[in-house]
Amino acid sequence: MSDAQPDELARIYANRFAGSRAYRARVWQVLVPRFFQQFLPENGTVLDLGCGYGEFSNNIRAQKRLAMDLNPDSRAHLAAGVEFLQQDCSHTWQVEPNRLDLVFTSNFFEHLPDKETLSRTLDQAFRCLKPGGRLVAMGPNIKLVPGAYWDFWDHYLPLTETSLAEGMVNRGFEIERCHDKFLPFTLVGGPDYPLWILEVYLKFPFLWRLGGKQFLVVARKPIASPGRPAA
Repeated sequence: MSDAQPDELARIYANRFAGSRAYRARVWQVLVPRFFQQFLPENGTVLDLGCGYGEFSNNIRAQKRLAMDLNPDSRAHLAAGVEFLQQDCSHTWQVEPNRLDLVFTSNFFEHLPDKETLSRTLDQAFRCLKPGGRLVAMGPNIKLVPGAYWDFWDHYLPLTETSLAEGMVNRGFEIERCHDKFLPFTLVGGPDYPLWILEVYLKFPFLWRLGGKQFLVVARKPIASPGRPAA
């Protein structure tokens, strides 16, 4: 996934989120049902790519939930019923082809070492998604946080909504939604805002233009996909 080893990843994230984990969990208890659930039927199968401490996969309603990360500490934070896959995401996923309704990833692609690794990861997502299944990705937009982007030790790959969307199209996806501004940059080190503010923010996309520093890209695996690169 990145140049970091599993034990180093565990150390980095334990230190980074030590003081914000409880608030982050509450934020995702709003984000998932109020916004992200719309991309997945409750009888569907989802994979949380770069799941971290399971904030997304613990809150999404689905028939089957998979969570992938190289950090071994992730397993201990996942809710009952979430299946943990500890592996490098650029290697063949431990998932059957055409199995997933949704691949979701948040603040993860920037941790990959290069675009070749990202391409292999996108190929795996394409292979494992059902025709019509979606890949939903959000992350910091280098255009909007050019300096602060590098404040995190494990940020490697700078991306914009446009570059990521183009990469997805090159790997066979169709783009459904592409926002340069969605959520604020980070929850690390910031104030714990009341969650009703987040609920209002999500309801009114014009507010995203004011506070958003992360992109949101929603891509879809076509029903028919002749001539795409081999996964």
